[in-house]
Amino acid sequence: MAGFCPYCGKPLADGESCDCPKAQENAAKQPQYQPYGQPAYDPYDHTAEFDPKDISENKVFAMLVYLMGTVGVVIALLAGHSSQYAMFHVRQGLKLTVVNILLGIVALVLFWTFLVPIACGVAYAVVFVIKIICFFQVCSGKAKEPAIICKLGFLR
Repeated sequence: MAGFCPYCGKPLADGESCDCPKAQENAAKQPQYQPYGQPAYDPYDHTAEFDPKDISENKVFAMLVYLMGTVGVVIALLAGHSSQYAMFHVRQGLKLTVVNILLGIVALVLFWTFLVPIACGVAYAVVFVIKIICFFQVCSGKAKEPAIICKLGFLR
């Protein structure tokens, strides 16, 4: 089925795209898709926002956040306070710490139930796995928000 360019009105054959500037500009704004329908752009990946030199110089401090928990957050705050990359990971580590504290409070308050402490224990295990994933992402020089945690609206 033949059509027309919505920007300039040029007649187009099936599957043909227009070469006018407006159509090219609009095509550049459209998201590109990878196989299986996954978008090429990950909104939780902030790696491109940081200088590669900053990443390489402060990768160790970012690793400490996930290896040592709250102590690692304090060390990274003191040692890498001028690094945007280290501060990004400090914020992510603080989010994980807040989730751990909230899980502990819920488990303590509802300790008399049998199911809630078990669910909190499973959630602790999930947070631990997320920390391991974050650690390996830092090892590869990435700055991604932790899975599941990034979906929690109250931690933004």
